[in-house]
Amino acid sequence: MYAAPSIQKLLDELERLPGIGPKSAQRIAYWLLNADNAVATRLSEAIVEVKSAVHSCVRCFNYAEGELCEICASSKRDSSIICVVSEPRDIPPLERTAQYFGLYHVLGGAISPLEGIGPDDLHIAPLLQRLADEDIKEVLLATNPNVEGETTAGYLAGLIKPLGITVTRLASGLPVGGDLEFADEVTIGRAIETRRVL
Repeated sequence: MYAAPSIQKLLDELERLPGIGPKSAQRIAYWLLNADNAVATRLSEAIVEVKSAVHSCVRCFNYAEGELCEICASSKRDSSIICVVSEPRDIPPLERTAQYFGLYHVLGGAISPLEGIGPDDLHIAPLLQRLADEDIKEVLLATNPNVEGETTAGYLAGLIKPLGITVTRLASGLPVGGDLEFADEVTIGRAIETRRVL
C-alpha cells in the first residue's frame, strides 16, 4: 500500500509498539489524521512528559516521578511485607485486587539462561539489602507462573528462607468463570496442588 512519506513514517513507528500490527497501526494513524490537532498535540505532549518525568524508584524500582514511588512514600502501607514482581507493569493488577497493602520490589525481569539473563542482571542485591535494613516479616513472590518466573521464585526462596523471613508464593490454578474442559493440564495440576478445605 502506498502512503505519503510522513504517513509511512508514522505507520512504521506505530508498528514498533507491542501488540500493534500493520492493520492496527493503520487504524491509529488514520484516526490521528482525522482527529483535531489538539488531540495529536496532547498525545505527543503526554509521551514527552512521561519520558522526562518518570524514572525508577530508588527503593523498589517501580515507576516514580519523585525519589520514591507513591507506594513506597505512603505511610498507610504495611512495611513488614514485600511483594516481589518481575516488572513495574505487574503492580497495577495486584493493586486492583484491593487485597494487598504491603510494599513491592521490582526485579527488572526474570532469570532466563536462554536469553542470557542471570541473577546478577536483576535487582536481587538491592532486595537482599532491603531485607537486611528493613523489618520485613514476609516476602511474597509474585513472578509469572512460567519457567522463568518459577526459576526466579525458586532462586529467591533459596536466598531468603535462611534469613528467617517467611517466603510465600501466589497461588495459581483455575480462573474464576473458567471451564475445566478448556484448562490445560498444568493449570489444573496447580489448582489441585493449591486446593483448600471449605
